[in-house]
Amino acid sequence: MPGANRREVEEKRLLNHTADKEQRPLPGRSNHAGNVSPSEKKLQEAICVLLVELCERFTFFGIVCNMILFCTVKLGYRNYQAAIVNMCFVGTSMLTPVLVGWLAECLVGRIKLVCICMFLHFLGTALLPVVAFPFEDIYIDRRHILHTLTKREQKIVFYFALLTASLGIGGIRAIVCPLSAYNLEDCGPKELLSFFNWFYWLISLNSAVVFVSISYIQQSVARNLGFLIPFVSVLMAMITIHMVRGEMIYKPKTDSSLLTTFGVIASALKTCCVRYRYFGGGMTNWMDHAKENYGGQYSETQVESTKSLARLFPLFAFQILYRACIMQIPSGYYLQTMNSNLHFSGFVLPVAAMNVISIVPLLILVPILECINSYLFSSKNAGHSPTIYIVVGQLSAALSVMVAGFSEIHRKHFPQVEQTLSEEVLLVSSMPCFHLAPQYILLGVAEALVTPSCSLLSFWLVPERMRGISMHFLTLFNGAGCFMGAFFVQTAHAGTQGNWFPHLLHEGKLERFFFFLASLMVVNALGFWTIAHRYNDLSQEYTKEFGGCLPEGKLLKHEKAITHYGGVLERSPILSPMEKT
Repeated sequence: MPGANRREVEEKRLLNHTADKEQRPLPGRSNHAGNVSPSEKKLQEAICVLLVELCERFTFFGIVCNMILFCTVKLGYRNYQAAIVNMCFVGTSMLTPVLVGWLAECLVGRIKLVCICMFLHFLGTALLPVVAFPFEDIYIDRRHILHTLTKREQKIVFYFALLTASLGIGGIRAIVCPLSAYNLEDCGPKELLSFFNWFYWLISLNSAVVFVSISYIQQSVARNLGFLIPFVSVLMAMITIHMVRGEMIYKPKTDSSLLTTFGVIASALKTCCVRYRYFGGGMTNWMDHAKENYGGQYSETQVESTKSLARLFPLFAFQILYRACIMQIPSGYYLQTMNSNLHFSGFVLPVAAMNVISIVPLLILVPILECINSYLFSSKNAGHSPTIYIVVGQLSAALSVMVAGFSEIHRKHFPQVEQTLSEEVLLVSSMPCFHLAPQYILLGVAEALVTPSCSLLSFWLVPERMRGISMHFLTLFNGAGCFMGAFFVQTAHAGTQGNWFPHLLHEGKLERFFFFLASLMVVNALGFWTIAHRYNDLSQEYTKEFGGCLPEGKLLKHEKAITHYGGVLERSPILSPMEKT
């Protein structure tokens, strides 16, 4: 009896230690919110995380919105070079959250790393105004202005500022604003799709404000001072983080990692090749070679979770070309708008303000899609999958790029006029820029349909322990799409001696580049349509699928039963022989 009592006390202490470990705050987190109710605390955390997310996106769009105009007018870049710089910055900003997330998980503490990333973000946005010197609208006196930099020095500072800003963006997105901070674990498909719809709706609303306000300031009122606005915005984000530091630095579960996922795939490939060469095939799934009982190095839990993630790789792959099409908004479409007539009732529209036209469809469609989803996700149609949204969205993107090609032919039929942009006189087409609105609208419709749906499938169709990794992979493939867009521009310019992506649009054939991209996008959409049936069933929850058959799932059940400790422990001890088998 004394031995049994001692064992019971030890097991209770072990379970209490496990519960405390999950709820333990990070070093440096304060407990000043102890008097706040849990619901109020969660609401406060969600609001603060969303505010920081909006501030970060504000700085990001503020940097991107007129980068092509700045590179061509201020730094003397060719059109294709400015487009490549813009797309590479966007792609790098997508990839750095994955890198920083891995560093926070494996090498550096999260508190220390978020401080480093905030400093890098601050440094990058503070250096951008240095590139814009001299401030033409700020004089020490009537004859003397502030110092200038040479072109070479400007480019060095500019690239260094973009690199540090993108690293800072990665830290904020990965550590301060991870998707897991929104507590989505207990949501079903309908709630998740609703969350992603409204989340991207808020981000789009924020970007619309940026494209209208910052682009006008940068282009017309004080174009160099426009780069100070991202600097002010990052100060807002730093103050927000400082005010609620304890609640915002979210620590996700560390039961899976990118390294483990890549390790499972590499081990399976290595063992599979060796066994196929010497012993032939015969195994149902090639990833089973990574399991310990088949000669691999990883547990059944890790391999089965990776197999569920690998099932999404075709979905991710078909997003690469789609993302390359979306990147035409800040590159090819921007150049078309910059070379069109921006005058409207005596007012010169900012070039980046046309991007708002691509945002309006998302702002309008989200409430409509919410009504449609409420019907489709009813009890009768609980397993509905939004793959049809992705197919229609990708076809809309293909149609948008095709319309852009016809718009370019139409634009060159108008006579040229002089137009002043950022105090530079340019020869542009007299066609009103609003003639380009259809291509922006179609691409906005594509974003409203594709992005939330892909996020839902990436989050829901994997076990709970793999959801963060799955979203990382979606981000990796989206970033690859940005770099593929830059590769297309470089290849089109080099392969046609500048004819398909010219510096002077009226002397080249930019429409051929658009038609080529549209044809690729049609093939991409049809290719996804052929495999869309793989993701049609949302009725099966993969968390439950793995939770009942794997040892870790059984342990999680016992940890969740801590609140009912007295009644559960006697019937199923956590270390019983039945649980080990």
